[in-house]
Amino acid sequence: MTLDRDGYELEFEDQFDQAELDGRWLRFYAPHWSSRAATATRFTTGDGRLRLRIDEDQQPWCPEFDGPIKCSALQTGQFSGPVGSEIGQYRFQPGLVVREEQENVRLHTPQYGLFEIRCRALDDPAAMVGLWMIGYEEEAPEQSGEILICEIFGKNVGAGRAAVGMGIRPFGDPGLTDEFEEVELAIDARDFHVYGAEWTPDLVRFFVDGEQVKISHQSPDYPMQFMLALYEFPGEQTTHPKEFEIDWFRSYRRA
Repeated sequence: MTLDRDGYELEFEDQFDQAELDGRWLRFYAPHWSSRAATATRFTTGDGRLRLRIDEDQQPWCPEFDGPIKCSALQTGQFSGPVGSEIGQYRFQPGLVVREEQENVRLHTPQYGLFEIRCRALDDPAAMVGLWMIGYEEEAPEQSGEILICEIFGKNVGAGRAAVGMGIRPFGDPGLTDEFEEVELAIDARDFHVYGAEWTPDLVRFFVDGEQVKISHQSPDYPMQFMLALYEFPGEQTTHPKEFEIDWFRSYRRA
């Protein structure tokens, strides 16, 4: 099945051609579990490309709860509770506690739509790049499912082949089941490709370069925000700086 944009209108597009990053992107990563200073995004933009970057001197984003993992990320919303509470979106493991109070904001948190990104991955075995959506969770912690549009580990990238992660993850949503998989594709993910998802009240379709490669017959039914990230994992021989290059991002809503 080929992607059909009929019936959709563009709501948010970023071609990363301005000197300043669009204000709908927050320049940190889940800072309530750590701090804004520790999770501040390293990036460049303004030449028609966004480059998320991890440098050699960069410190782990949340050593208390996520060990030595490093990250440079952007997100389009932020929700969490007071310091010392367990209230906060993106509870990636048990026992998380809010360490820094944040302003709760919803900059781009759609419920249903069509979303695309044109980007290229790294072949660094210590790196992973991705675009995904998480529940905003303002109304209930159960509204915490994920839609993974693309998740690409450097170890899964090579000439003419790539394993691209995509699908649904429930996190704390009891109405969803885990339906994530790494789809084997005959592409070189080090080149630019378009990864997309169409989210409707009944299902989620996943696309690469405009062709459907996966479908899930389940659908979160609450607002979600975007997470765009580059990670570095320990234990692999690696080089710096690492850069995740994005050409554009587009978000459509039903007309």
